[in-house]
Amino acid sequence: MERNAPAAALCIALASSCMTLAGCGGAATEGTGNGEAASAEQLAMTLQDPWDAPNSVQRMFMDGSYADGTYTGTGQGMDGAIRVTLRIDGGRLSVVSMTQDGESQGRGGYEAIRDGVYAQRIEDAQGPEVDVISGATVTTEGVIQAVNDALAQARR
Repeated sequence: MERNAPAAALCIALASSCMTLAGCGGAATEGTGNGEAASAEQLAMTLQDPWDAPNSVQRMFMDGSYADGTYTGTGQGMDGAIRVTLRIDGGRLSVVSMTQDGESQGRGGYEAIRDGVYAQRIEDAQGPEVDVISGATVTTEGVIQAVNDALAQARR
């Protein structure tokens, strides 16, 4: 029996090590390693979508100084012209269409134009005083230029 004592001790040590390591094999986490770190997907589910951010600009009062009608203005975007077609009806401003020439996906405000974010902000503000979209400063300025151009045509 004494010859098996070292082997038995070795088996016990190996079994103990395996059990200790098995405790580390739980769900993989990032960060501190304490199991409380959030995955990127979990974090994204808790953050507010920046496209849903409320527009904090003051509403422009359409006081009758603009003639009813449809007007198209042009501004300069990051890589080309931005065209905004506005409709004024009874002092209420709405965006009929917004197009861009040369803007590319993932650059400037391409997605904000395509997804109607700028259009919604213009309608909410009832004018060109819209918040700049982070990472799309040049495109935002082009949209504002285009709205101002269209409104200049509508001025009585």
